[in-house]
Amino acid sequence: MNIGLFGGTFDPIHHGHLALARAAKQRCALRRIYFVPANVPPHKQRQPLSSYCDRYAMVVLATLGDKAFIPSLLEAPNSEALSSSFQKPSSPRTVSAANYSIDTVRRLKGTLPKGDRLFFLIGIDAFRDIASWREPEALLAECEFIVASRPGYSLADVANALPEALRPKASVTKPFSKQPARGELVLPGVNIHLLENVHHSVSATAIRESAAKARSLTKFVSPAVAEYIRKMELYQGG
Repeated sequence: MNIGLFGGTFDPIHHGHLALARAAKQRCALRRIYFVPANVPPHKQRQPLSSYCDRYAMVVLATLGDKAFIPSLLEAPNSEALSSSFQKPSSPRTVSAANYSIDTVRRLKGTLPKGDRLFFLIGIDAFRDIASWREPEALLAECEFIVASRPGYSLADVANALPEALRPKASVTKPFSKQPARGELVLPGVNIHLLENVHHSVSATAIRESAAKARSLTKFVSPAVAEYIRKMELYQGG
């Protein structure tokens, strides 16, 4: 069985996330996609976020329409931290341990049958930083990657973003500098599936600004998520 893992802050989960998941599901015949809200994202430890509970609740609401989309608590905080997780986004964080993708992937794989294939869903902007993640070579070996491309990126850009130990020589990637990032990139220790035409220009900043001004959010998020944001008065700080 093919299984997808889609991690992120999901603050909030929006149409772009769901479009990526749908395209990945079709492209790689994914039977399940686990949406995993991060409790403490390593790259956003100093950035104010909505509470874990609010972000997880929005993931639940956004994924109700597809039985293959499964909200996951793989990166949920411990019970003590969870009890205080409804603090305002601007409040100091009480949880210091960051969630690293390699740990989450290994935890999920430990629950799956050995014959299952695991695919890691990610946007190309985030993939550009993959070499700086914890144990990137191990992460790329543990699962296949599904990367949502967008105009302006070449196949060479994808290859050059890999950790140095896995990165092809410049003489190899140079011919691909004018080829759009699409199709498959298969190298020793790397298997990447590139998705086209799934880029949605949705920014969290635009969503927060619209919420703060009490504007409609349905062009960004599902109606259920928009209603949750309104009821819980999220993003009122702008």
